[in-house]
Order: sequence, then C-alpha cells, then structure tokens
Amino acid sequence: MLEDVRTPPARRRGFLAVAAVVVAAIAGTSLFAVLRQGDLPQDLSEELTARVTVLLESASQEEHLHHGHHFEEDAGKIICAVEPFGVSPEDARSVTEVEWVYARHMCAITGPGTDWKTSVRAAGPLAVHFGHHAEVQVPMAGTGYPQRVRELIPERLHEEAFADFGDDEALEAARARFEQAK
Repeated sequence: MLEDVRTPPARRRGFLAVAAVVVAAIAGTSLFAVLRQGDLPQDLSEELTARVTVLLESASQEEHLHHGHHFEEDAGKIICAVEPFGVSPEDARSVTEVEWVYARHMCAITGPGTDWKTSVRAAGPLAVHFGHHAEVQVPMAGTGYPQRVRELIPERLHEEAFADFGDDEALEAARARFEQAK
C-alpha cells in the first residue's frame, strides 16, 4: 500500500505565500508596497495631489488653526506634501466625479533659521470635500485622535489613513519648495 505523500492544504498555502514574497523580491518591489498600492489612476492621483496641496498652502492662518495646525502668525510660508489614498464615490475616475478625497499630508512652515529637518510640522490624514467651496477637514490631535480619524475617513480606508507617508517624491518636492521659499 502506498502512502499519500501529497502536500497538506495548509502547508501548500504557506508555500504559495513564500513564493509570492520571492516573486515580489525578484521583481524589485516589496510585497507590502504591492498590497498598499492605491487603486486611484495615476493622473487622478496627481491632479488631486496638486489641488489639495494648493488648498493647504494657500490657506490663511485662521484656516490652518481651524485644521488644528497651530503655526505662529507671520512665522513663514506653509509648504505641504500630499498623498491621496482614496476618493468618494469609490468609482470616480476623474476629478470632476470626486466629491471627497482622502489623503495623508505633511505641512511644514518656513522661518528664520529653520531648515526642513527642524521645521515646525503638522501631519496626518485629512478629508477634502470638493463643492462650491472646497472644505478641508483634519481630525483634531489629542486624546481620542484615532477615533476622530475613523469618524472622518470611510472604514474601507482606515488602514491607509493610519499608514505612514509613502510618497517619497512628494516629500522631496515639498522639501525643495521649502528650501526655495526660505
């Protein structure tokens, strides 16, 4: 009588997971990056990035205070990096179809004697409603912050809302604009 030497299903799934990691490594990309990759079309993502960046960088001190950014008055120019990770409605494929954009942001303020590394910054997820007047909503920092993020960002995007800023090009572009603004 022959013994059944087939690989058990649980072990076969483990082999497949290892194989996926190896294939991703060979392809020169991390599996984590593949799993985190947004499904926004590149052109939509770029246009949303530009629009939200302009909104944040052109906001008044009062508007930034309303966003929870406590920059000192006349401290300098505000420079922001933006990384969209979702939109509503989910199937929007052009900016004209987007009602809400959800993004990570990082804003820094220029000032005498400051450089990018030592500048005062504000960062985290935000939501922007496009309408007659665009409205930026940022969860207030402090006790209860994670819950306020969950209330602002749709559940399907919670993991992305709490993820680190991943767009190195956007951060580098903001750093370069920061240096030029000084």
